[in-house]
Amino acid sequence: MTNIDPTPHTSTVIDGLSTGTGKTVIHDSVVSKIAGIAAREVTGVYALGGGAARALGAIRNAISSTDLSQGVSVEVGETQVAVDISLVAEYPIELQKVADDVRFAVITAIETLVGMQVTEVNITINDVHMASDDDDTDPAEARVQ
Repeated sequence: MTNIDPTPHTSTVIDGLSTGTGKTVIHDSVVSKIAGIAAREVTGVYALGGGAARALGAIRNAISSTDLSQGVSVEVGETQVAVDISLVAEYPIELQKVADDVRFAVITAIETLVGMQVTEVNITINDVHMASDDDDTDPAEARVQ
C-alpha cells in the first residue's frame, strides 16, 4: 500500500515540464486573454486593437462572441512572457498614464494568475476616442427638430 502525502504541492511548471505530481500546460491564448481582460479594466482604455481588429470585434460582439484577446499578442517561453498590446485611449486622459496603467495591470495579472515573469509589455496607442464620436446624430438634424 502506498502512502499518499497529504501536504499540498504548490509548485507548478509551465509549458509541459513535469513536476513530481504532474504537469501544467498554459496555452498562449490563455495568457493573451488574461492580458486583454486586465488591459480593458484600466481607466482610459476605450478599446483594444487597431481599426480592422475593432471592426471584426464589433461583428463578433453582434453575434455575442467577444474576443477578449483582441489587440493582444504574446510570446510565451518556459518561464517568461512578452506582451504587445494595441489600444484606443479615451480623450482627454494622459496617454502615458494610460500606457503605464495598462502595463502595470497586465504585469500584475500575468504574474499573479499565470505565475510567469513578464519581461516587457509594449503598448501601441492607435487612436484617441472622444465621447462625441459615439453621437450618431448629425448636429444639423438636431437643430431642425
